[in-house]
Amino acid sequence: MYEREVRMKILFETERLYLREILPTDDESMFEMDSDAEVYKFLGRKPIRNINESKKMIESIRDQYKRIGIGRWAIVEKESDRFIGWTGFKFEKENQNGQRNFYNLKFRLLRKYWGKGYITEATKAAIHYAFTELEIPEIYSMTLLSNLKSQRVLDKLGLQLVGEFKFQGDDITWYKKINNTD
Repeated sequence: MYEREVRMKILFETERLYLREILPTDDESMFEMDSDAEVYKFLGRKPIRNINESKKMIESIRDQYKRIGIGRWAIVEKESDRFIGWTGFKFEKENQNGQRNFYNLKFRLLRKYWGKGYITEATKAAIHYAFTELEIPEIYSMTLLSNLKSQRVLDKLGLQLVGEFKFQGDDITWYKKINNTD
């Protein structure tokens, strides 16, 4: 029954993964991921300390689905039917690097799934969905200058490094990709 319920909410899939809305039932996996200091090493803040913080994040993500029809999506490994992370977009209203009201590509993965190409596979599908189905004109992404692994992912996905800036005291890379699906 669980698999059928999840399948009904699938937005799109790749060879090894399903991407679907993040659900309230993902709270324990989100907490496992977001309480891991190694996962948070390049996020510029401290890991969360309790599951209520995960629940609040899920509520915020689900609210963005309702308000603007886009957000971060759960990455579910087909083989295990397990939530392993998320990818997708956060609509940013605040000024970041001179940009307001933009789609910020983000991704995160449980550490035990690192190094398998899941983020690149899932995020490539998310970008395709955003450009073809949602007709988003351009996306941006940023990462700490020291986060070389995320920068390699962004390069593989065809985002172009367009600059660097300071954000909350950190050196940040700034990437952009324009929708060329017309």
